[in-house]
Amino acid sequence: MGIKENLDKVRERMAAACAVCGRAADEVKLIAVSKTKPLPALEEAYSCGCRDFGENKVQELVDKYEAMPKDIRWHMIGHLQRNKVKYIVDKVFLIHSVDSLRLAQEIEKEAAKKNLCVNILVEVNVAEEESKFGTTSGEAAVLVEQIAKLPHVKVRGLMTIAPYVEDSEENRRYFAKLKQIYVDIIHKNIDNVFMEEISMGMTGDYEVAITEGATYIRVGTGIFGEREYTVI
Repeated sequence: MGIKENLDKVRERMAAACAVCGRAADEVKLIAVSKTKPLPALEEAYSCGCRDFGENKVQELVDKYEAMPKDIRWHMIGHLQRNKVKYIVDKVFLIHSVDSLRLAQEIEKEAAKKNLCVNILVEVNVAEEESKFGTTSGEAAVLVEQIAKLPHVKVRGLMTIAPYVEDSEENRRYFAKLKQIYVDIIHKNIDNVFMEEISMGMTGDYEVAITEGATYIRVGTGIFGEREYTVI
């Protein structure tokens, strides 16, 4: 199937998942994870109505930002190194992967230089996987409170990357836990924190994530097909 057919299928499944849990279809936004994909693939997704694209690497995001239409909302979903922040603060719609105060302080510094306010999500390693980045579930609220003191950074919600599993139901507990952390932080009424977004769920488990409260899902393979690796 082509990108259009894949997108139609993903959107149908999103709507069905929303219907199952009594949510309006427009409560969940689809991010087309375009990392490693060539520009023609992004252009096709754009022509099918995609306006939110997710990238893992700073250089790739910058290159595609320059080449693609300016009404695209770019999402930095990969691990962000502090020395790369300056290249994207004025290009990203949302940084999903803020996992430390030091990274948030670097975003603050670069955003202040450009007189910008940068929207971020705090990444939580809910499953406690050693291979994943993210603050711990126990430290998430503390980190949000610390970042809230930075005037040029706005916490908009939380993000997690769930484990790769064969049965998506296995990740329900992690999605439910992130939602609970999110609700707990809302109840703290922290100044300068606007808890609106929960970024969770990928190609293999986004329907479960939607039923547990995701407002952003990040789908790559389900839209663009399997990632292409160069064979040497």
